Amino acid sequence: MRKTVLIYGMAMAALVTLLKVIEYKFLVKDISMEIYLGVIALFFTILGAWAGSKLIAKKTIIQQVVVNGGGEFVLNEQGVKKLGISQREYEVLELMSRGLSNQEIADKLFISLPTVKTHSTNLYMKLDVKRRTQAVQKAKELQLIP
Repeated sequence: MRKTVLIYGMAMAALVTLLKVIEYKFLVKDISMEIYLGVIALFFTILGAWAGSKLIAKKTIIQQVVVNGGGEFVLNEQGVKKLGISQREYEVLELMSRGLSNQEIADKLFISLPTVKTHSTNLYMKLDVKRRTQAVQKAKELQLIP
């Protein structure tokens, strides 16, 4: 965590230095306003893309083995990745398969009811189904849940 804070701090210090150099050149050498604003916009675009890629990382699901009455269930990781199901969506799907209501899922995962509904809607789209029972059935067929 300290390393990340240090990197962000150094990046911001470099940004301030760069802006001051550009401002100095603008005042002394009379650079046009469009170039000045373009350089600032380009820098912030690159900084935003870099920060976004660092802050929004894809989550992976660890292989899960569940023993059911002598048989084993092995999670189809390729299917999860192919469908683009996030970790939280997978948790919602698992709780759906246990028969929990949206409110019970929200309570269990410490999230709001609208968030559960959003995850459910995303799952329905990714699984190409219209109802909860269809989502659970298709997930079982794809070996996403036991």
